[in-house]
Amino acid sequence: MAVTIRLSRQGAKKNPQYLIVAVDSAKKRDGEYLENLGHYYPKAKSPQDKVKVNLEAVAAWKAKGAQMSQTVGQLVTIASVAPVPSKPTGKSVGASK
Repeated sequence: MAVTIRLSRQGAKKNPQYLIVAVDSAKKRDGEYLENLGHYYPKAKSPQDKVKVNLEAVAAWKAKGAQMSQTVGQLVTIASVAPVPSKPTGKSVGASK
């Protein structure tokens, strides 16, 4: 059984939502899957809500020989990069001496 990590489409018409799943490669795109590894909401307002991935589970499936689709590989890369917090400028607004 060849396992693939790929997207499974969910959601309504013109409102796509995708699950990142581990699935037998012979199964249909939206069919039965082995494990849900995360989700991808392309229309989410904030960037941190777009992609959520269980990186430990993805690593475990890759260790078992699972192949990732190209799109899921890009999403995992995005999810693994920690967001950079904004630095304070040191100037206080509205404070005058």
